[in-house]
This record gives sequence, C-alpha cells and structure tokens, in this order.
Amino acid sequence: MMLIDNPTISWPSTIRLRYATRDDLPALEWNGEFTHFRRLYQEIYQNVSQGRALMWVVDIPENGIVGQLFVQLESHRQELADGRRRAYIYGFRIQPAYRDHRVGSRLLEKAEVDLIKRRFRWVALNVGRQNLKALRFYERHGYRIIAADPGQWSYVDHQGHHQEVCEPAWRIQKCIS
Repeated sequence: MMLIDNPTISWPSTIRLRYATRDDLPALEWNGEFTHFRRLYQEIYQNVSQGRALMWVVDIPENGIVGQLFVQLESHRQELADGRRRAYIYGFRIQPAYRDHRVGSRLLEKAEVDLIKRRFRWVALNVGRQNLKALRFYERHGYRIIAADPGQWSYVDHQGHHQEVCEPAWRIQKCIS
C-alpha cells in the first residue's frame, strides 16, 4: 500500500480530487461495505446531472477511489440547501487506511473552494453526536454547532427494500465567504 505522507511522492501526481463520473459509482460501494447504498448513489448522480448536487471523489491511481464527499446544492429543505447561498455536505467518508494523512482535509477544502466559486456563502452538514473525532475535525475547519438534528432519513437499498435510519446528529455550519 502506498503511504500518503511519503515525502518522495508529490501530492498532485499521487492523489486526484475530482468530480465523480458514472463509472465511479460501483467503486463508491467500497468492495461491498456500502452496496446497500447503490440506488442512493445512482439517485445522487442523477441529481448531479440535473445540477442539484455534486459528487467528489479522492482517486489514487494505484488504489482507486479512497474517499467521497457529496454536496446538495438544492433541497426541498431550504435550511440545508437553497440552490443559491446555502449548500449541504453529506456522504463524506475516507477509507480508514487513508485517514489522518490530510486526505479528508484536502477534499473538504476543495469542495468549499468550489462552492465559493459557485457563489455559495454557507455550508451545513450533520455529524453524529457520538462521533467526537469527526466533530473535532470539522471544528478545526471552522464549522460550528448550530442545532441538534434527529438524523432521521430513509433510502431504498440495492434489493428494493425501504430502510429507515436514525442517526442523532449535530447540525454544524460554516460561512465560506
């Protein structure tokens, strides 16, 4: 496995932060760990093609997709994403072997710069109330807790079954411009 912090490897030629393509969707399942989100990934990609969302990936040519971050630009929940000034980040994950090497920081910063160019002013996201390591990560990047969120959502899994999720979370946000 390649080490990210190896000083002989230059960042731009080693890791690519880029928009996801349709061909990347199977890789987002991470060798079966997230197969249950297959339909959800397809829906998100459809929103990308309609200009309502973004899908970012971390691509290491030798190892494939090792991270992802999705952005809702528009939502029926205006407090999350209003299509003009407020965007919502979700589905942000980095494979364990690549954590603590600034990969997540670089991906988050890249997405924020892209949103600034699109003239968005605020970014919000939810972080699990029990996930203190992630909360500290976001706080180091300027995010602040603004509310508690029940974290209730649902999706249709890869077998067509409706799944209900309850992940109590903190709603956090950051002013990016």
